[in-house]
Amino acid sequence: MQPLARFTVLDLTRVRSGPTCVRQLADWGANVIKIEAPEEIDTGKGLGGDTLGPDYQNVHRNKRGLTLNLKSPEGLAAFKRMVAQADVVVENYRPDVKSRLGIDYDSLAAINPGIVLGSISGFGQDGPYAKRPGFDQIAQGMGGLMSVTGLPGQGPVRAGIPVADLTAGLYCAIGILVALLEREQSGRGRWVHTSLLESMVAMMDFQATRWTMKGEVPKQAGNDHPTTIPTGLFRTRDGVINIAGGGGEMWRRIVEVLGIEAEAADPDLATDALRSQNRAKTNAVIQAKLETDDGAKWVAKFNAAGVPCGPVYSMDQVFADEQVKHLGLAWPIQHPELGSIDLVRPPMQLAGAKPSTRPTPARGQHTEEVLREFGFDPLEIAGLRDKKAI
Repeated sequence: MQPLARFTVLDLTRVRSGPTCVRQLADWGANVIKIEAPEEIDTGKGLGGDTLGPDYQNVHRNKRGLTLNLKSPEGLAAFKRMVAQADVVVENYRPDVKSRLGIDYDSLAAINPGIVLGSISGFGQDGPYAKRPGFDQIAQGMGGLMSVTGLPGQGPVRAGIPVADLTAGLYCAIGILVALLEREQSGRGRWVHTSLLESMVAMMDFQATRWTMKGEVPKQAGNDHPTTIPTGLFRTRDGVINIAGGGGEMWRRIVEVLGIEAEAADPDLATDALRSQNRAKTNAVIQAKLETDDGAKWVAKFNAAGVPCGPVYSMDQVFADEQVKHLGLAWPIQHPELGSIDLVRPPMQLAGAKPSTRPTPARGQHTEEVLREFGFDPLEIAGLRDKKAI
């Protein structure tokens, strides 16, 4: 049995942050029911893009699909009947939608005191921005990430992935697991909620506490590390590599690998503090030597000396790398329409447990199967269909 197989999750999420949260549970065996509106109610593709595309297939895997019209009395009643037997509900509606539908935490806890409700919003469940629509890039800007990303003087730059969406999903999943652990002692569930903004500020980590503790406003440092020198992106004869250096022993190793003892004797480079003050000069000394040989040779030499160093890959090169292959990060799934496809394996490994490999369901693919499991008889299911509740 998989680690989370005892938990049933009702998934009302859309797009990315919420599905990312639910995926953490689904991958490890939770019984996840993806609930969507019937096609008669939502005639478009729905939110999240092409349902057979790589994004949708990766984010909604390991679920079963149920259609349910929560705006109809019959559909809402069916949902609440399912809540009575579930462990977790996850949603990423705007904060006011839950109350309007009657599926806020108090309403759900009245049905099932042990229910855990996970909610993700753009800016929090209350406060002056609570009703604003949330979007990843908005949170990247408001959380400070764009102000420190990019080259010095370039102006704000967004990250190349939806960091706020992804981290909000991860933090919500952690909160849900904490609430489930607590429930084993208390017998009661909790409302777990986070937002894109909260998650983005939290992910700023040391850049955030540079301000909160020392009053420093972090600036763009480009490919250089903002505080650890020399750490950054360097050109070699045939491309670029990353070196993660620093002071003390690490600096001595870099000097030795590069054979730049004479250059390192410059008084401007004598101490960690001086190298920090003279970052450009420090980097120039390293850069000049690196351009005399190929990147792969420098990567091998630095790693042999215990200096973190690696290539800079495009995505095709990532999955061609021997360590990525060894780790099995390209994760084969058999899909009924697409055949064998490779998604990305969950990055954590649990000794003795394997993640689920169920393909993303089509809309409503398992409606009758799921309803039967929740105790609906054939006449009730037919009645829900007649009422266009499923």
